[in-house]
Amino acid sequence: MSGIFRFKQFEVDQSGCAMKINTDGVLLGAIAGEGQHENILDVGTGTGVIVMMLAQRFPEARIDAVEIDAIAAQTAKRNFDNSPFSGRLTIYDTSFNDFFEQYPNKKYDLMISNPPFYIDSLASPQKEKNTAKHAGKDFFNELMGGISLQLKPDGECWLVLPVNTATLVKNIANDVGLYLQKIIEIKSFQNSDTHREIVVFGLEQKSISTSSFIIYKDVKQYSDQYTRLLKDFFTIF
Repeated sequence: MSGIFRFKQFEVDQSGCAMKINTDGVLLGAIAGEGQHENILDVGTGTGVIVMMLAQRFPEARIDAVEIDAIAAQTAKRNFDNSPFSGRLTIYDTSFNDFFEQYPNKKYDLMISNPPFYIDSLASPQKEKNTAKHAGKDFFNELMGGISLQLKPDGECWLVLPVNTATLVKNIANDVGLYLQKIIEIKSFQNSDTHREIVVFGLEQKSISTSSFIIYKDVKQYSDQYTRLLKDFFTIF
């Protein structure tokens, strides 16, 4: 997926972004959060696609987006400015650590991220893609620590992660006072192994709910579950 990607209510220019629109991001954008939200933060926004999906779903929300890569941040800003939601979206060209330090009083009822996910693996030789796809354990320690400080008492943090990384993040969350509340296991097919997890954390301890999400019902044929979730966004549905 490159160039301009057209959704039903907005367009996403992906030029200059190492990480293009992908299944992980659109699933998170379509499923994260329940009810209504007023203040949302996306950490590592990339093209800004998740932010605009959330803006479509939550018409009263004001959404901040943090992006450390300057070129990606410029692309996200251009996408925000060209969207019908521009008045509610703000991009911060900085690291999430600096953002948390500069705006300690900002509190969010929904925080989301499709973060770098390869831990202790061979880094890409391309700098931008390395930033977008690779993270050390310190990254997640700092991310979850910041989230725990800026999440509202009844707020939620939604992350999409590979299974092994999700296990690490669950352990880190316990250490910073975040409780696992929900797990959505993402599978390509009904009988496939789980390849991603959407994990939800909060400051309140609740019973953990677990469910599955199946992307395909047959080769090149999306599941009814996927179609229902993305029908308000994708022009193919």
